[in-house]
Amino acid sequence: MGSGLFNLARAQNHHIRVGLGTDIGAGTSFCQLDSLSEAYKVTQLAGGTLSAFMGFYLATLGGAVALSLDTQVGNFTAGKTADFTVIDWYTDEIQRLRMDNTNTLEDRLFALMILGGKQNIRETYIAGEKQYQRA
Repeated sequence: MGSGLFNLARAQNHHIRVGLGTDIGAGTSFCQLDSLSEAYKVTQLAGGTLSAFMGFYLATLGGAVALSLDTQVGNFTAGKTADFTVIDWYTDEIQRLRMDNTNTLEDRLFALMILGGKQNIRETYIAGEKQYQRA
């Protein structure tokens, strides 16, 4: 949008609810993994940090909280609407090599956040119904 770099830490310090989503008007992709990668870069440029855990939180339950939808969606709590994607850790040699050298879940999520993209999305479910399956 040309409005500058988003300061995540400042928003959080002011108790502003923040989620991470896609917006083709202000971004370049509808892929949440692409948005995670861009959010990491923007946060770094602004002098902040975005851990993999925080990034994936903002892209899931954090987004639901920001929209006051967390009683309906955002995680796998029983009774919530099942909107989710099935993600492959790696789909090419570079991703596989990076994943082979991770030791923790956070390392794996960080690698996925930086190297992942639409090629990693295997399936998408909306309200528990499969809406997309990679060919």
